[in-house]
Amino acid sequence: MSLLHIIHRLKEVNTLTKHEQLVQGVLEALNTGELSVGDKLPSINKMVGDVGYARKTIVKAYEELKERGLVESKKLKGYFIISDETKVTLRIALLLFSFQRFQEEFYNAFRKELGKRYQIDVFFHHNNVSVFETIFNNIKGKYGMYVVAPMPDLSIRPLLESIDPQKLLIVDRYFPMPEQYSYISQEFEENTLSKLVELLPKIKKYKRFVLFFANDRDYPDGIFKAFQRFVSEYGINGVVEEDYEAGSLEKGTLYFCVSDTSLWELVRDCHNSNMAIGEDIGILSHNDHVVKEIAFGGITTISTDFKDMATMAAQHIKNNMVSQVMVTSKLFKRKSL
Repeated sequence: MSLLHIIHRLKEVNTLTKHEQLVQGVLEALNTGELSVGDKLPSINKMVGDVGYARKTIVKAYEELKERGLVESKKLKGYFIISDETKVTLRIALLLFSFQRFQEEFYNAFRKELGKRYQIDVFFHHNNVSVFETIFNNIKGKYGMYVVAPMPDLSIRPLLESIDPQKLLIVDRYFPMPEQYSYISQEFEENTLSKLVELLPKIKKYKRFVLFFANDRDYPDGIFKAFQRFVSEYGINGVVEEDYEAGSLEKGTLYFCVSDTSLWELVRDCHNSNMAIGEDIGILSHNDHVVKEIAFGGITTISTDFKDMATMAAQHIKNNMVSQVMVTSKLFKRKSL
């Protein structure tokens, strides 16, 4: 049975809207083998003439098929079948920094909350503008939803604004966009400052407070600003160093590690030099992890709950919501301070 025959049969189903009849017709044609990957759909003009529905109704149906990842439009050539996964409700492009531990945690929770009817394709821009631009230009127009963890570079804003606000969700770091766009993001400066103030009595036990922060990496600038404000406002002997240097441990010093690489090198030196964490030196870390709950009696962290963020992002998509949420960081107090 041809696609047009299937659609004409579905026109008799009173419970389906006109555009739903068209979508269901393509789905049935795929399931029965009438259509397969690579096939070209009838042009919009031909469908208008053969089916008798308005042009905007045909366009709406074809766009929904694109959002499901079943159809791709090629300029001046028409619409083509690119997938036969008819059970997929929506095709989602997830663009992240890299597959770091907390990004993996976000993905796993996001995948679990959405369930099997959503297809998620993951891409990584590695905080590189040219990589971001290449990926974005390649995926633009091929997905029903774009979930993007942006880099702090305003040059990418025109790319993001080229996506319909209903199809774009900014996650992880906050990025300034027009008011109609949705975000579920972290705020670093005020959140970090408030947690440092909460830790003030413990921080004062130490003679020196060191933040490891490199400007040429993708560290959140808000952490640096919060640290500078904190040591200035509370009279703390604070210094900023780019990296931890092996063998440079000093008793009476509290170390704040944004990067886990610095953290584990520092912890290794503590172990080798028999310095007691939480007594001889203190450690504060950014972003929590199950290992940090356990290692050396527990390492104190300031962290966003990425599972919560991912769950909110998935619910935003499933419920077709408008979300403008700044996620509050949490303080996990442990024996390292």
